Amino acid sequence: MELWYTEEQTEHVRLSLKVKEHLFSAKSDFQTVDVLDTYEYGRLMTIDGLVMVTEKDEFVYHDMIVHTSMAVNTNIKTALIIGGGDGGTAREIMKYKNIEHVDMVEIDKLVCDISREFFPAISSELSNHRLSLYYEDGVAFMKNKENIYDLIIIDSTDPIGPGEGLFTTEFYSDCFKALTKDGILINQNESPVYDQFAKEAVRANQKLKKIFPIVKVYQAQIPTYPSGYWLFGFASKTLDPLKDLKADDWNNLGLKTKYYNTDLHLGAFALPNYVKEKIENGNV
Repeated sequence: MELWYTEEQTEHVRLSLKVKEHLFSAKSDFQTVDVLDTYEYGRLMTIDGLVMVTEKDEFVYHDMIVHTSMAVNTNIKTALIIGGGDGGTAREIMKYKNIEHVDMVEIDKLVCDISREFFPAISSELSNHRLSLYYEDGVAFMKNKENIYDLIIIDSTDPIGPGEGLFTTEFYSDCFKALTKDGILINQNESPVYDQFAKEAVRANQKLKKIFPIVKVYQAQIPTYPSGYWLFGFASKTLDPLKDLKADDWNNLGLKTKYYNTDLHLGAFALPNYVKEKIENGNV
């Protein structure tokens, strides 16, 4: 008998992966977490039946959510990760010696525990002495914080369930206040291909533009995410992701990445016309 995992990405589109073994399943106070060993993508973690991370393509997402900002401001010292329970975002940030401290706020301890057990290569820096890990609600954590972080990364699930509050204007305003004068905010911004995801990308962009003077969208190809084509948001108080790119400075750091490089950085912000029109016009 063959065992297959199938994610219903939309009402009319499904992703299926052939499974060697169902390794783990548990339900927390927030969501259901499963780990499967697949033939093509290695180990896979799902949350409520949806792909969160796979061993084969996780590097794309984690490279792009971290290094794009770090190459624009190579002097970032303090950072906040909201979500990111698998540990991949923390792993990439900890490659930078200039990072003095990172706060990480993950609402569900189970996600971190499971990642430590089944995804050691991804979660390897969750115990780094420069990282403080808080198991609480990211929205509440952001209240009444001012001028603390050089970088905030919203590494959240989709805007439903526990992640819903991370997509509001009020939350983005709290992030703005918590950032230092050259602060950067990065958020995962869904896919522009399917309407249900594109709506959230457009809404997030519109909200950020009301708060931040500089807001840009960039892209990456992540095979196991809906449509395989994913967007990220870059919002900043002063720094433009293209004009202020410190390519030489970043390359001189000699960091090893599997996806990101400074040539790709420029191309990532060169969006197809249909995506530009959706983002700029606010229409899906």
